[in-house]
Amino acid sequence: MSDEAPTHATPGTQEAQEAVLPGVKHIIAVASGKGGVGKSTVSANLSVALAQTGARVGLMDADIYGPNIPMMMGVPEPPEKKGDKIKPAEAHGVKIMSMGFFVPEETAIVWRGPMVHTAIQQFFRDVLWGELDYLLVDLPPGTGDAQLSLSQIVPLTGVVTVTTPQEVALYDVRKGLMMFKKVNVPLLGVIENMSFFVCGHCGERTEIFSFAGGERAAKKFEIPFLGRIPLDPAIREGGDAGMPVVVSAPDSPLTLAFRGAVEALQTRVKELSESSGATLSEMVKKLKEPMES
Repeated sequence: MSDEAPTHATPGTQEAQEAVLPGVKHIIAVASGKGGVGKSTVSANLSVALAQTGARVGLMDADIYGPNIPMMMGVPEPPEKKGDKIKPAEAHGVKIMSMGFFVPEETAIVWRGPMVHTAIQQFFRDVLWGELDYLLVDLPPGTGDAQLSLSQIVPLTGVVTVTTPQEVALYDVRKGLMMFKKVNVPLLGVIENMSFFVCGHCGERTEIFSFAGGERAAKKFEIPFLGRIPLDPAIREGGDAGMPVVVSAPDSPLTLAFRGAVEALQTRVKELSESSGATLSEMVKKLKEPMES
C-alpha cells in the first residue's frame, strides 16, 4: 500500500447508511490516537447511555487485537447463529459483536491487514443488526488497517476521538484526526477521558494528566468538545465487572458526565445530518472505488 491514504471514503447520510447497512441510521467510530486512554471504556458507557435515552443502539468491537468489549459489557457467552447469519449478543439494552466472542481469552490474534479488513466486513455483512439508531464502532488505537477498512466499507456518520489531557496523548490524537479528515470522515468531536480526579476522602480535585488538552485539540480542529470524563475507580470497577458505571451508578457525577457527552454527540449528529448535501448515488459510487494499491 502506498504512503498516501485513500481519500474516497465519504460521510454518510441516513439514506446512504441504509443502502450499505439496512436499518442502521448512524454509524459512529470511536477512535484514539494511542492506546491506554480508555477508549473502550468510553465506547461501552456511551453506547449504554445512548440506549438509556430510548435509542436503539449497537456496539461493534473492531479492536481486533484487543477485543475487551465482551468483558466490559458482561457478555462472556458467544452470540447465537441464525442460519448463515449471526444474531448479536445483547446487554444493558445494547446489541454487541466482538472478535472476543470467537477467540479464547489467552489466544493472541496475529493477522495482517487483509484479514482485519475481512473480519470487519463480516461484522457488517453477516450480523443481524436489525433496526438501529446508532451503531458505535470501537476501533483499535492508532491509524492502521482497521481505520482505513472501516472508512471504505461503510459511509460513516463520523468519528469521536477519545484522549487524555496530557500533551504526549494529544500529539497522537492530532495525527488521528488528520487521518480521518484526509479520508473525508466527519469529525464529530473530542472526549477528554481521565480529565481529573476527585479525592474520595477530602474532596480535593487533582488534574493528574494536565487539563483541558482535549478541549484545545477540539478548538484547533474547529470541532465540538463533547465533554470531560473524570478519573474514578468506579469506572474501572464497572469495566472489570461487566457493569458500566452508567448502569451501576446511574445518579453519580460520572454517569452525568457520560450523559452530557451523549447529549452533545446527538446534537452534533443531528446538525451534520441536516446540513449534509451528498446524494445517495454520489456516496455509493465513491464507496465502490477500489483501494489504492
